[in-house]
Amino acid sequence: MFPYVIVLILNWNNPQDTIVCLESVTKSDYPNFSVVVIDNGSTDNSVTMLRQSFPNLDIQELHSNFGYAEGNNIGMRYALSKRADYLLILNNDTWVAQDMLNELVKYAVAHPAAGMVGPKVLCGMGKDILFASGSFINWHKGEIMHRGMFQVEDQPSLSNPEDVDFIIGCGVLVSKALVTSVGMLDARYYLNFEDVEWSIRAKREGFAVVYVPKAKMWHKVSASLGLASPMNTYYMTRNALLFFGSQSSGVWKIISILSILVRTLRTVAAWTFKQEYKTKDYNGRRIANLYALRDYFLGRFGQMGSDVRKACLDL
Repeated sequence: MFPYVIVLILNWNNPQDTIVCLESVTKSDYPNFSVVVIDNGSTDNSVTMLRQSFPNLDIQELHSNFGYAEGNNIGMRYALSKRADYLLILNNDTWVAQDMLNELVKYAVAHPAAGMVGPKVLCGMGKDILFASGSFINWHKGEIMHRGMFQVEDQPSLSNPEDVDFIIGCGVLVSKALVTSVGMLDARYYLNFEDVEWSIRAKREGFAVVYVPKAKMWHKVSASLGLASPMNTYYMTRNALLFFGSQSSGVWKIISILSILVRTLRTVAAWTFKQEYKTKDYNGRRIANLYALRDYFLGRFGQMGSDVRKACLDL
C-alpha cells in the first residue's frame, strides 16, 4: 500500500524553471502521486506555457501573488480536499532525483512520528556541491545554518537520517497528520523563515523533523528574487527578527534580537561609508535593511508595503 502524495509547486512568473521541475517530478519512481501547480498571480504567460508543456496538468490559478507562505497554504488546503496522505512542497527552481519521493515516503511511513522529512539539497551549479544537508538554528546568535553549504557532497558523516532543527522549504514532505495538528505556514512571513517557524512549531507539537540523505534534489537558489536582491534582503532581515522575537524566550530572546540588530546595523554602516560598497547593488540592500528594521518595530508583516517595493524595484 503506497500512501497518496500530492506534489505542490508554486509558480510566479517563472515558467521555464517550473517546466524543468515538472519534468523531473514526473519521472519519479514513486507509484502513487499527482502534481498540482499553484500559479501565484503570474503576470506573464506562465499558465499558457505550462499547459502547452503539460496539457493534463492540474493548475490552480490565483488572482494575485499571495507570497510563498500563503500560496503554499492554498495549495495544501486543495491537496487535503483531494484526500492526500502526504504533501511534497517543492520550489519551482528545483529538480529532483528519480527516487527522491520514494525515499522520503519510505522513511516517513516507517517512522510515523516523523511528520516532516527533507532530502539532501544540492546546488544547481554543480551536482556534487551541497546546499543543505540538514538545517540548524543558533538561538544564541539569532542565526540559521544549512550544514555543508557550498561544500563538496562526499561527507561520510552526513550519510544517515537524523533529527534536525528544520527542513528548508525548497523541498519538504509533510504528513496530513502534521498539517491537521500543527497547522500550515504562518502567512506573516510571506517569504523566508516560514519554513523555520513551521518546523519548530511541529517539533513543539511532538513531531520529528528528519533529514533523509538518501533522498536528493537540486536547487537553483532564490531564482525568483535573487539570492542577494534588495527584496530578498528585506524579507530575510525582517523575518529573522520576527522569528527569533516570537520563538525565543527569556534572556535568549533579548540576546538573539540584539545580535541580529548589531549585525544588521554594522552591515548597513559598512555599506554606507566604505568606498568598496558604494555601488547600486549594495545601496539597494542597505535601504532594504533599513526598511526591514522599521517594519519589524512597527509590526508590519506579510507582503512588503508599496513604499518598500517601490524602493527595491527602483534601485
